[in-house]
Amino acid sequence: MKLPGPDHPITIAASPKRVRVLYEGHLIADTPRALVLREASYPAVIYIPREDAAMAFLARTTHSSHCPYKGDAAYYNIVRDGRFAENAVWSYEDPYPAMAAIKDHLAFYPNQVEIEEVDMPGENIRDIVEHTDSGSGNSQGEHWAPNVDGPK
Repeated sequence: MKLPGPDHPITIAASPKRVRVLYEGHLIADTPRALVLREASYPAVIYIPREDAAMAFLARTTHSSHCPYKGDAAYYNIVRDGRFAENAVWSYEDPYPAMAAIKDHLAFYPNQVEIEEVDMPGENIRDIVEHTDSGSGNSQGEHWAPNVDGPK
């Protein structure tokens, strides 16, 4: 086991965007809780919580790999509509302690699936109020009286 450090940095952060994974046009995963792992000079990898993936379309394989920083990875095929993408998904089911954040998460090879990052509306409360309406097409901000007095 190796620890990330200045010579091999690894960071894990919450994605600021909603992430959707599609295989052959079918939604396989959709989450606002994705993690982005950046490791040394490698491209960033998005990890999706298992509970936000359609596990019924994933079949575990016998393939595995080892990373001295993360641990042993298990692999899954995507099986959908009689088609499959071999070893297209991996997961560190028991990662080393420094990488515990990616436990119970899945990563997808971007050459096997389509990964979409979507801006999440409601970044602030004003967006939520202005984009929520009663069905009349009018913003709440336009027809609701304020419930507090403004500055005098």
